[in-house]
Amino acid sequence: MRFSHGSHVATLAALLFVVPGLREVRADPPKRIVSAFLCTDEYVFRLVPRERIAALSYLAADTHPVVSTIADRVKGIPLVHETAEEVLSLHPDLVVTYAGTAVKMQQQLQRAGVPILEVPWAQSLADVRRITRMLGTRLDAKAAANDLLGVMDARLADGKRQAASPPVRTLVYEANGYVTAGGVSDEILSSAGLQNMAPKLSLTRSGTLPVESVLTVSPELLILNDNDNLPPARANLVLRHPALAALRGHALVARFALTPLLCPGPWSADIAAPLAGLGRKARSLATRSPAP
Repeated sequence: MRFSHGSHVATLAALLFVVPGLREVRADPPKRIVSAFLCTDEYVFRLVPRERIAALSYLAADTHPVVSTIADRVKGIPLVHETAEEVLSLHPDLVVTYAGTAVKMQQQLQRAGVPILEVPWAQSLADVRRITRMLGTRLDAKAAANDLLGVMDARLADGKRQAASPPVRTLVYEANGYVTAGGVSDEILSSAGLQNMAPKLSLTRSGTLPVESVLTVSPELLILNDNDNLPPARANLVLRHPALAALRGHALVARFALTPLLCPGPWSADIAAPLAGLGRKARSLATRSPAP
């Protein structure tokens, strides 16, 4: 998944594996936690009570477009940008952020003696489990972490029970013509009975897939990572290209916001069952009207 804002894409792509040697935090449970990055917002909000959250990043509440699964639930929580001044004014006893992000801010916070917990990027559901348990321990929220993982397992099981068989050939098409492939996204799609076609496709040098190629590969299910309620934008024009109408009748073309996949975590499994439902509809349509 890609950030619609674009500024963090390169950073996120670089964070591939669990980073060793996370900085140690104080022994006492943190009581004033600042999350300085969208993907740590998702964790901190779910793991600790509000009275222990000093602030989240401004992206947690952003709705232009929505990039957070908690955007409608964070009202009243202070929000910060990636500046040390804003963070220091809140007197945090722990700042949680992703490894490699906002380096200048982190350096300034370190000089000020503020404890920092860097969180690695999850490339698999196994990473999600490990990171969730690590945060549960570091934030004094082991029970909440176990609950998150329990819900994740239940959601994945729901998706598998509802999945079509054999897997449905699927393509996830995004703004500017990008396609979703790899990592947690592929595992979620697979658990829902969807076979992601993207890894085997020839992309342009910029990593995009032209509309003509989308038509040529003939997916059974084309998921447009889009929201009908959003105002038109240049980046989304490709998702509304009239040529995509040629797929209708022998493939299911569905607009579906994949926000839970933007930041990989236990919440990403929430869409497993809905995706499985799309897969079953696509298989039924393909059976009635096979591609020419």
